[in-house]
Amino acid sequence: MRRLPAFAVALGVLLTLLAASPAVASSYRYWSFWDGGAKGPWTYATQGTAARPADGTVQGFRFAVSKDAGDHASRPRTDADFATVCAGTPAVAGKKRVALVIDFGIPEDSPSGEAPPQTGPRTACAQVAPDATTAEALASVAKPLRYNGAALLCAISGYPKQGCGEPLAQGAPDEPKHEAPQHEAPRHEAPQTAPARDGGPSAGLLAGIGAVAVLAVAAVWQSRRRSR
Repeated sequence: MRRLPAFAVALGVLLTLLAASPAVASSYRYWSFWDGGAKGPWTYATQGTAARPADGTVQGFRFAVSKDAGDHASRPRTDADFATVCAGTPAVAGKKRVALVIDFGIPEDSPSGEAPPQTGPRTACAQVAPDATTAEALASVAKPLRYNGAALLCAISGYPKQGCGEPLAQGAPDEPKHEAPQHEAPRHEAPQTAPARDGGPSAGLLAGIGAVAVLAVAAVWQSRRRSR
């Protein structure tokens, strides 16, 4: 039987290692934070919930599984409209009003064993002190809130009960197969910190590739030596 060249064997080992390498995380399940101004399209908030919104602005939150993050995350499913949200809350001296849109997302994005508290977005008009932060405005209308040790906002109105910006491996059983996320995991300052990325090859895979490369070089050297 004709023996395969050592280089071909090495190449086969390399391909096997690549095929067996685990899938890297590509999606995150988390609450994203949005700025709607007073009225208009949502833009991904860059200051985090520690920001102090002006009177008459709209802030939005959306729970979803999104690939990467930033402006590419899933937006709240209703428009930002301060006049509509705060129509029933008259202005009061010494207070500011901040309209909040809280979108609990769709069932497919829920952690295993949980479901969104309601099907559509919830709106509320927070009437708070002039120097109140977005986090304080949110806490005044949507308790309980939950944060992790890194001050990442994990739950609004108790949803979800567990988890906090966890990465989901590509093709994992609980990763939704619905619409592709429109847009990167969060990049806000605390308390809206970006989940750690889990991309790139593993150390074991790199070591395996290195070993195969050494084997291939040795095979070529040995082959040349025999042909002399």
